[in-house]
Amino acid sequence: MEAKMEKIEKNIVKFEITVEANKFQDAIKRAYNKNVKTFNVPGFRKGKVPMAIVKKYYGVGVLMEDAVNFAIEGSYSKVLEENNITPVDYPNIDIVTAEEGKDFVYTAEVTVYPEVELGEYKGLKVEKPSYEVTEEEVNLKLKEMQEKNARIETKEDGEVATGDTAVIDFKGFIDDVAFEGGEGKDYSLEIGSGTFIDNFEDQLVGAKAGDKVEVNVTFPENYGKEELNNKKAKFEVLVKEIKVKELPEIDDEFATETSEFETLADLKADITKKLEVANAERADREFEEAVLKAVTENAKIEIPAVMVEKEIDSMVKNLEQRLQYQGLTLDQYFELTGTDAAKMRDYMKENAEVKVKTDLVLEAIEKAENIEATEEEIREKAVEVAKMYSAGEDEKMIELLINGQGAALASDVKVQKTVNFLLENNK
Repeated sequence: MEAKMEKIEKNIVKFEITVEANKFQDAIKRAYNKNVKTFNVPGFRKGKVPMAIVKKYYGVGVLMEDAVNFAIEGSYSKVLEENNITPVDYPNIDIVTAEEGKDFVYTAEVTVYPEVELGEYKGLKVEKPSYEVTEEEVNLKLKEMQEKNARIETKEDGEVATGDTAVIDFKGFIDDVAFEGGEGKDYSLEIGSGTFIDNFEDQLVGAKAGDKVEVNVTFPENYGKEELNNKKAKFEVLVKEIKVKELPEIDDEFATETSEFETLADLKADITKKLEVANAERADREFEEAVLKAVTENAKIEIPAVMVEKEIDSMVKNLEQRLQYQGLTLDQYFELTGTDAAKMRDYMKENAEVKVKTDLVLEAIEKAENIEATEEEIREKAVEVAKMYSAGEDEKMIELLINGQGAALASDVKVQKTVNFLLENNK
């Protein structure tokens, strides 16, 4: 086998690969063995037709597609290994010569992993934010607890006011014709929440239980449904019930009923402590992001477009999975957000480029600093993953992870060790 390499662009190489005639003949024989059971020739039992008869009866071309695939399969990976090339995508193959009795010649153009020219990645000074817990934040947490423990009471007398919940039946019309999806019964609508379009909620303020109210609104221009976009609509609304939220007093009794503490002072102290921990974690996380950004910006890389597209593919897939948990499809998401696949991919492109560059820089630093994953560290990672699957420290699950996903576990360990190395070596 012979291979000539030509550099097409910074990250694209092209090989002209020659497979000797005798090796190509072996590939033709493999193709015959693979397909022999499919040939029907009068006078021969199925599966017993000699290769010479197959070529005579059908022509050698019937074997060529598989023979070519076998020849490429047996040579391409060896060429990559011999030339120390790591591809990032499938190659573009062009056949030059594929004839029985002659050398098989083909070209393979492939995008390769880019070279990373590391800049300074140790001894950098990076700003680390600091967040103090304010009284306002503590009071906000108390307010959240107060809201969670509110009682909902029916307002027997009085009118709908902002903050109340109106239980309504409604039916919508456009040009006096009811439209699909515009009807609801016993719907609990919090007035002022902005749940419904335009000023729908405001027009219910002042109504009493039992009142029928005509509400006039205009759908937004980008509502997401062509038949409703920018259309004026009339809703017939029946106010069936008015509910009001009663908030408990925030005092020692509130602390006793809603927490493990007996006084409001102790509850506030606990909230403050938890906020301090959350702020410290936020500061650490933002410092890590700042270090990675600084280190990545110091490096020089020409990132192949195919790597960015693959990262976008991964981001789209993750979004699709998250939507599935919410009972939505990607098409429904597009309809709700007024976007499409092309716009979404364009929006994701910048983040994908940053992610690819960061990953490449971390990998380069990992190699430069000889960062490795020990068997003990891989096992610890497997235990961590097992716990995520609620398997605890189940030995069978841990061994399955180590044996089946050992390389991925090792990769995760090395990435985290590289990040830790950067955090320790930058201030």
